[in-house]
Amino acid sequence: MVSASGTSFFKGMLLGSISWVLITMFGQIHIRHRGQTQDHEHHHLRPPNRNDFLNTSKVILLELSKSIRVFCIIFGESEDESYWAALKETWTKHCDKAELYDTKNDNLVNIESNDRWVQMRTTYKYVFEKYGDNYNWFFLALPTTFAVIENLKYLLFTRDASQPFYLGHTVIFGDLEYVTVEGGIVLSRESMKRLNRLLDNSETCADQSVIWKLSEDKQLAICLKYAGVHAENAEDYEGRDVFNTKPIAQLIEEALSNNPQQVVEGCCSDMAITFNGLTPHKMEVMMYGLYRLRAFGHYFNDTLVFLPPVGSEND
Repeated sequence: MVSASGTSFFKGMLLGSISWVLITMFGQIHIRHRGQTQDHEHHHLRPPNRNDFLNTSKVILLELSKSIRVFCIIFGESEDESYWAALKETWTKHCDKAELYDTKNDNLVNIESNDRWVQMRTTYKYVFEKYGDNYNWFFLALPTTFAVIENLKYLLFTRDASQPFYLGHTVIFGDLEYVTVEGGIVLSRESMKRLNRLLDNSETCADQSVIWKLSEDKQLAICLKYAGVHAENAEDYEGRDVFNTKPIAQLIEEALSNNPQQVVEGCCSDMAITFNGLTPHKMEVMMYGLYRLRAFGHYFNDTLVFLPPVGSEND
């Protein structure tokens, strides 16, 4: 017969063992952002050389400009319906086509789950099956994201959409490198094709969560790895991120605090593509600063011509 003290001892040993296992597991899983020490290769994708553009004929540039067609996916529900109204009147007009996808959207009426990963993969599958032949790049963004599509197209200018590209702002989570949805996710047509094939097999891209629920962008990265598609961090010539997960005001505040002598250089890239966390009113302010405000006497000559589709209103 085991005494009370013996029982307590065994319980203590059991609880201690369980605690040690959990601490070990949690200790092995951590998040590291780009720029910190890493023990494996990190992929960097930068835009083409600017001087090469200046030496390219206008005829060739125009033809190349027309060949880049971006489908913009606005993903996720917004508490404020004014977001979609603002998006339609601001940056999404510069996409070749843009659509909102959430559980209230007629396009996704068959979704019966509140699971974000289920919603994301259903969205990707629907978009590719309906529009896969008409567009070669697919850009997914949150309703709170503001994007400069011209800069995105410039980044993609010399990239072949028949190759498996998966890019944006990458984050390291344990052994997984993924593109965070807060900065926007870009997939080439080839990546969409491979993803679509995997989605036909419900087991391959099923929920990979074990101890806790994994976010939809991590689940996407896991799924794409099965297809041989790996995340790439998009940067400018100087290695600065172009997909930003924060609003520009916050980035400026951080630059003022960290390096007040070089606020502009420390804040943002000249070729920034996205900022996240914007309100509808701030999106309108961004449009004013980017497309409307001009200093009198200064003339601008566009090296690239990226026009929105016929019938849309451009700023």
